[in-house]
Amino acid sequence: MNRTILITGTSSGYGKAITMLFLDRGWNVIATMRRPDPAVFGGEHARLELVRLDVTDPESIDAAVAAGVARFGAIDVLVNNAGIGLASAVEATPDTVIREVFETNSFGVFATCRAIIPQMRRQGHGAIVNVTSSAAIGPMPLVAIYAGSKCAVEGYTEALAYELRPFGIDARLVEPGYAPTTNFTANGGARMAGLIPADYADFAQACFARMADYPTPYCTEAEVAEAVFAAATDKGDAIRYPAGADSNMLAELRWSTSEDRYRRRMREMFDPTFAAEVVA
Repeated sequence: MNRTILITGTSSGYGKAITMLFLDRGWNVIATMRRPDPAVFGGEHARLELVRLDVTDPESIDAAVAAGVARFGAIDVLVNNAGIGLASAVEATPDTVIREVFETNSFGVFATCRAIIPQMRRQGHGAIVNVTSSAAIGPMPLVAIYAGSKCAVEGYTEALAYELRPFGIDARLVEPGYAPTTNFTANGGARMAGLIPADYADFAQACFARMADYPTPYCTEAEVAEAVFAAATDKGDAIRYPAGADSNMLAELRWSTSEDRYRRRMREMFDPTFAAEVVA
């Protein structure tokens, strides 16, 4: 029998690429988005169930899981891909925006996991793949709120992996790098308006310039889809799957070197004041 996967946030970017890859490899796919649109995938597909799901709406989560089980009989893999971005100075970020980011990026993930775990536990197998960010590996300036929302999912997922392993369920992380070819940054434009004050303008410009001159290639949607496939099908006990050269570079730097070397390298990449300190 074909295996079945439920994916959140499939209207574009990573979610769309993940959906198409799993369809191409013979899986049943429950593709979810807040406003379902079959045109996203070029029309109808025999093994595709398109369902409304808003990760901040518990009733829509339960309805999507029920619809997927009704259509395909079971759900073998959950991919929490839905998320929103934010670049801001902390002092200028209001509580309403902070809560909006955490409601989707953190609490939404917790809610979908909680909805799917009982079904996976009863069937005796399953995999939960939570998509975070390289910002959770190497947090950068002006993304403290966003990185915090993703770091929360990192800790949650690792703990969940140990909690669910006795029931035959894997919990894993896919950590994409920055992918400028997606709509992720554009979709957050209105949310970010005015959140980098004039006092931060020079610093922000220098940081963004350094990001534009990043030392490794940026991540692609295809690399993230492949990493999700690996996380969903791996028989080993790995938890983290960096996706993209930039994310792999940060993971190597974070986990395979000393804390001093890691922090020095991060400052070299993202802190425009670092070179002046070294010269002084």
